[in-house]
Amino acid sequence: MKKRMIAPIALSTALLAGTLPFSNVLAKQPEVSITKKWNENANVPLFVKEKQLEKRTSSTSSDALNYLEEKKNKVGIKNPKANLKVKKVDKDNLGMTHVRFNQTKSGVLVEGTEVLVHYNENNEVIAVNGSLNSEIEEATLNTTPTLSGEKALQVAKSSVDAPAQLQYDPTTELVVYPFEGENSLAYKVNVNFHGEEPGNWYVFVDAKSGKVIDQYNAIMDADEIKTQTGTGTGVLGAHRLLHISQNKMPEQGTVFQLADYSHKNLSGIFTYDAKTGSLFTSNSASFKKDYDRAAVDAHYNSETVYHYYLDEHGRNSLDDKGMAINSYVHYGTDYNNAFWDGRQMTYGDGDGSFMISLSAGLDVAAHEMTHGVTTNTANLQYRFQPGALNEAFSDIFGALIDDANWEIGEDIMGPGAKADGRESLRSLSDPSKYPVGAAYVAYGNGKYPAHMDEFYDLPRNLDNGGVHINSSIINRAAYLTAQDIGREKLGKIYYRALSTYLTPTSDFSAARKAIIQSAADLYGQGSPEAAAAANGFDKVGILE
Repeated sequence: MKKRMIAPIALSTALLAGTLPFSNVLAKQPEVSITKKWNENANVPLFVKEKQLEKRTSSTSSDALNYLEEKKNKVGIKNPKANLKVKKVDKDNLGMTHVRFNQTKSGVLVEGTEVLVHYNENNEVIAVNGSLNSEIEEATLNTTPTLSGEKALQVAKSSVDAPAQLQYDPTTELVVYPFEGENSLAYKVNVNFHGEEPGNWYVFVDAKSGKVIDQYNAIMDADEIKTQTGTGTGVLGAHRLLHISQNKMPEQGTVFQLADYSHKNLSGIFTYDAKTGSLFTSNSASFKKDYDRAAVDAHYNSETVYHYYLDEHGRNSLDDKGMAINSYVHYGTDYNNAFWDGRQMTYGDGDGSFMISLSAGLDVAAHEMTHGVTTNTANLQYRFQPGALNEAFSDIFGALIDDANWEIGEDIMGPGAKADGRESLRSLSDPSKYPVGAAYVAYGNGKYPAHMDEFYDLPRNLDNGGVHINSSIINRAAYLTAQDIGREKLGKIYYRALSTYLTPTSDFSAARKAIIQSAADLYGQGSPEAAAAANGFDKVGILE
């Protein structure tokens, strides 16, 4: 196949192939009628690294804006003070400060654009990165809508066949949306629902005409309560120690629930039955019924992943603010899937042949919960290269947290899949050991790619532009880096890149820069760790 160069910009979770029938694994993506390409030239990647560090008076958002104004020719932003709005300021455990801006047009946010200014502990600017829409800076655009937000919501719900009952209240935000070579004033509507075809849809409705410009499904997937220790049996027979709660119910008396309130500054860890919407409950502190097994593993694995992010990265839950960790099991019928819907984890039971209950896999739980971390950090758009990065980070942290090997999903494969040679969902060490689905063969060599030479240039209506398939290239880069520096350092570098440098429209090239910079932040310029980070990308053909 002809070698493919990385495009400047590009946007739950596994597409498999074999002789057995199956559905998409870890986030089903229904096909939609809109097949336009994302405008890859809309948001220009930005990465300026300062060679001669300049001492600043402070590391505040005001100073960062002044810096961008002073260096506007260097960073390529023509009018920072008029077109940038501070989003947040973070100070990390290295003493560095990171100021994040959104681009605006006449006060309206430009979708997918962010600019970050990074200071070291001495208030010196070390780098500026992100993405900027230079066309919008100069364009004349009327940002006064003629369509109401309520009407846009109706249009959005109709376009995705949303049911009357939504999982959460929908949101509507006015944005400038670059798409198909045009910059449109649009309502960004988020509609979230479960059912046979669960959706976490983002629909962009033209704020003038009321037409749908674009849409994509980002499903990635009484009395005092006392927390105590309980036990349970997992899907594969493992004995689990659990944090559960004792509660007094009006008609049942004292019951025990899969509700964990034992962690300081965390709202709790809760496991529900998707069929009833209720917390899993038992008459004793032991959850050992066959029906309990999926819930036991989901509850146990959620706490394991929570502790990894807290202990390794100082992160308090998925949003770093102690949000509740909610899991739902027994979703659907013979459902070969699990997903993160933007707020919770949901697990199917599998069909018993291709897959067993998906909550059995610690790496599956880690994958889905990492989607939650990504949502609350880089918020990588779920399509094309940003979406492939989104999937890759979930796979990478899945393999770091379930550290028995470099495979994803080995504990959830059913007897039929194993008989057909499918021992896991994906392999970070050897992506090409598994074939892609039949619909994707025409776009590549029929195997999951391990190098940019094998990149699948897919339309958006196939795997959201290759989010699961092309993620294996980044997976392979991370695996190769880990062979040089180990899992722990890999995790610290990749977490820093995700939480500090990457932005919603970051592509593979931006990820290379962010990860190498993160290694340099943590271990020093020219360190073996920085060299290993670069080497991993070199070996998969992501060179700049």
